[in-house]
Amino acid sequence: MTNSSSKSQIGKLEFDNDKGAGRSKWIAGAFTLALVGWMGSGFILPTEPAEEEKAEETPVKAITVAVIQSQAQDIALVLAAEGQSEPDRATEITSNASGQVVEVTAKRGDLVTAGQELGRIDATISTAQLTQAQQQVRQAKRDLANAEELVKRGIGTEDRVTAARASAAAAEAALTAAQDQFDKAIIRAPFAGRLNNLSLDVGEYVSGGDPVAEVVDNDPLSVVVQVPQQALSQLSKGQQAQIEFITGEKRVGVIDFVGSNADAQTRTFRVEIAVENPDSVMPAGLSAKVIVPTGKDRGHFISPAILSLDSEGLLGIKTVDADNLVQFEPIEIVRAQTDGIWITGLDENSQIITVGQGFVNAGDLVDPQDEAALAAAAAKTAEVDQ
Repeated sequence: MTNSSSKSQIGKLEFDNDKGAGRSKWIAGAFTLALVGWMGSGFILPTEPAEEEKAEETPVKAITVAVIQSQAQDIALVLAAEGQSEPDRATEITSNASGQVVEVTAKRGDLVTAGQELGRIDATISTAQLTQAQQQVRQAKRDLANAEELVKRGIGTEDRVTAARASAAAAEAALTAAQDQFDKAIIRAPFAGRLNNLSLDVGEYVSGGDPVAEVVDNDPLSVVVQVPQQALSQLSKGQQAQIEFITGEKRVGVIDFVGSNADAQTRTFRVEIAVENPDSVMPAGLSAKVIVPTGKDRGHFISPAILSLDSEGLLGIKTVDADNLVQFEPIEIVRAQTDGIWITGLDENSQIITVGQGFVNAGDLVDPQDEAALAAAAAKTAEVDQ
């Protein structure tokens, strides 16, 4: 009895049928839904961030640069080259005869004329031979005249006349040879110029073929330059050129020769400019700068210090446009001087950055200030500090 009554008292536990069991499930489900909804509320119902959490945008600050207002100008395009002066012609004079020098009639450094006698070599033998040849010619001429007269009278023969003519011709040839030998003893200038060297001294012995003098013709003086291939088309015979010698003297010359065959090593062409040089005042061998005008163009004059390179290696300068934005302008150098360079590639009026170009790039916003005004302000500040 006891066991059966205990079992009936304990019975089976059934929570589903218990009062209040369903409420717990509903509470748990509602809580889960609320949690999921709260987690997803940021996507479903986004909220505006608080004012203090909004990131403030930093305004772009313009970089101050110095600029100049540049106006394009006419440029005289020139071809500049370095060269040196050379004589128009020069020759070494050699002795045509052997013997002792008996007379010197010029000295080194003299201006001489064509054919002028410079000295003489002993010509005792050649003088005697010349005298003999002259006598033989006179005799042969008389014999020929007599033979011809006898033929006219009818008492001579043509054979005798023919023989007389042959003798006369032989005598003339002998005279020419003797005269040539005599002339070889006289040393003469082959053309007008300056006697650059003379090694003749009275009493010394010279042999045929020995160099005894040098004559240099420096009028006109030739200035020779080597011109690159790309500039050859800009030059032609007859063009004027300005010459500045290393001595400081300036002359005007005319292109006299333009080479048609490039140097095998340098691929340049020889160009000669003739410069008038009365009395050969300017010596040969001087270094000279040649400037040949080749045309005109429009461009700007700037300092080479403001040149820049872009990311592709192009040469140019930086300018400021109407919106104060930096622009990179590719340029071409067309003429260089000691105080600056002439360039092309810019607009007729350009605002060129002269200070600060290294700190800005194309597209940057800048605050352009006049270069002169900035320089004046800096000078004033320096005076106050002192």
